[in-house]
Amino acid sequence: MTKGIVLAGGTGSRLHPLTQAASKQLLPVYDKPMVYYPLSVLMLAGLREILIITTPVDRPAFERLLRDGSQWGMKLSFATQDEPNGIAQAFLIGEEFLDGHNCVLILGDNLFYGGGLGKLLTEAVSSQHGAHVFAKEVHDPERYGVVAFDEDGRATSIEEKPTAPQSTWAVTGLYFYDSRVVDIAGSITPSDRGELEITAVNKAYLDAGDLHVVQMGRGLAWLDTGTFGSLVEASEFVRVLETRQRLKVGSPEEVAFQQGFISAAELRDLAIPLVKSGYGEGLLELAERHLP
Repeated sequence: MTKGIVLAGGTGSRLHPLTQAASKQLLPVYDKPMVYYPLSVLMLAGLREILIITTPVDRPAFERLLRDGSQWGMKLSFATQDEPNGIAQAFLIGEEFLDGHNCVLILGDNLFYGGGLGKLLTEAVSSQHGAHVFAKEVHDPERYGVVAFDEDGRATSIEEKPTAPQSTWAVTGLYFYDSRVVDIAGSITPSDRGELEITAVNKAYLDAGDLHVVQMGRGLAWLDTGTFGSLVEASEFVRVLETRQRLKVGSPEEVAFQQGFISAAELRDLAIPLVKSGYGEGLLELAERHLP
């Protein structure tokens, strides 16, 4: 079994003053809280046991929003990251939750969408050895962990926020690891920023010959919603998709039903209280199409 972690901590300083009132991952991206999007990605990968890591002050709000996950056929747990000491700290915080299982970590402000995404996710989950990460070409690679490739498409190096990037391929905030990741995270030293960098974890797998990097093509979208501009862009992206195609993007209710976690009757019961806002309309239509 593979377990999931959503890292939804941090101060959200790039979104002050908004995040002085609420967690970044609880801000709206069009018609739903930001955290719904990464959570639904883990559900799309088939994961049903997920740990939400957030700050002590924000934890009650996440628990109030997400509850225990049983409404979606899930089992959700919660933990706190007292200080933003790096992405890789999530594995140390979640060690007891993971209990030796493989895991998938996703950052709480990342949004993924596109045809074939589900297949890529399930393929990565099905691999029992090593690490799998996704890379996407960007115009500002110096802001990210950057991976370079040889002529055969194999990863040759990985660097955190390099001043002279060796490629334009950025590692996205979605990471698949085998059970060694907790020990690896515990063995790395903090960077100059004082953080346990996820790039150091990925480099350890690379050095062992066990890092597999999937290059995301043009048909897959990756949005980082950590700035005012990107937050608005992500909302507009979702709005256009949902209004023009009558599809839901990042809806735990819809993914839970499509994955068989809940029945059509359970989906209907979830949708009815959400109809007044408009969020539940499509969910109710979906449920009624599958009811006897």
